Amino acid sequence: MLAYNSSQMCKDYKYQHYLLLPGYVLIFITGLVLNVVALWILVRCLRLKSVVMIYMFNLAVSDLTFTLPLPLRLYYYSNHEWPFGEILCQVSGSVFQINMYGSCIFLMCINLDRYVAIVHPLRWRHLRRPKVARLLCLVVWVMILMGSIPTAIYHKQNHCVSENQTTYLCFESFSDNMWQNKLFPLVVLAEILGFLLPLTSVTYCSIQIFRELCQASQTRTLRQQKTVRLLVVNLVIFIICFVPYNTTLAVYGLLKAKVIKVRPETQSSVRDVLIRTMLLASMNCTLDPLIYYFSTEGFRNTFKKLRQGHTWDSDAGMLKSQVVEQKSAQNHAATKTKQFPSKNVNCPNEPFPTLPTAVFLNDPIEDSEI
Repeated sequence: MLAYNSSQMCKDYKYQHYLLLPGYVLIFITGLVLNVVALWILVRCLRLKSVVMIYMFNLAVSDLTFTLPLPLRLYYYSNHEWPFGEILCQVSGSVFQINMYGSCIFLMCINLDRYVAIVHPLRWRHLRRPKVARLLCLVVWVMILMGSIPTAIYHKQNHCVSENQTTYLCFESFSDNMWQNKLFPLVVLAEILGFLLPLTSVTYCSIQIFRELCQASQTRTLRQQKTVRLLVVNLVIFIICFVPYNTTLAVYGLLKAKVIKVRPETQSSVRDVLIRTMLLASMNCTLDPLIYYFSTEGFRNTFKKLRQGHTWDSDAGMLKSQVVEQKSAQNHAATKTKQFPSKNVNCPNEPFPTLPTAVFLNDPIEDSEI
């Protein structure tokens, strides 16, 4: 990250850049491929049929938003200079905040949906409608985009002078004055709303769901097993990606704002840790697809069949192997029907009764497949 435009002597960031470069290359390749595939399966194959899939779709969009500008960061780390101008530096810095806090909040939404479905299935069932999920996602996007505006404003490119040559930098450091006057209050607000609130919610909901599942029965059903996998993956992502970075960011903010006074060497060491934990936080865009794969049966089956070479039939809206199987089943059923004369079949004149559909405000409540 970078802050101010005053000229200064160039520091040697090459070792740090070479250390970060392989990690971000891996994140870019795997994150781009996995999230594009995830979005394609969620939209084209699964058609966003449930509330959880709507949250997963927005989570994948958040991850892809961070992945797409990564080539600019990769170029900077490999050449140690930022030639793309101030606007792209601001965009590259703000998309990290959008992805991290957006991922935290969407993971919280997924856990809250599971909490409502399992712990309070009747009392708050009306909250588990697709319309409510879409509205909530819209509110989340407005919040994180508005929250990224200050980051974009202050995340300006810097320049330094070395051997009478000016070098433009990005992603490096904010000045102490900016930390004290402007950034520290924003960091405190972002930590509370974007990290501590989702972490507390995910932890509380997970504990309550585990307690409910343990009290319900001794043998777990398939749906319960998938719910447990979903909660475990969510907690692992928080522990690996978000807890180290946000904890270090809070400590570093206290040091830069002079709330805690330490030696410059200690502050520099904390900054080095912050840069490395930022890499861990960026890994969430490669770990989030694990949620879709391990917790959603339709996503996992579709991914396996696509990997085995099955093609997609856009007219039928399903895999071609499924179309063939469906037609074969229909032909088999028609053949069996022909074997029995219609006069021997006594069918009632009344139509079969249909099961009632739960409706709230003229909108059906759809349960997820988790």
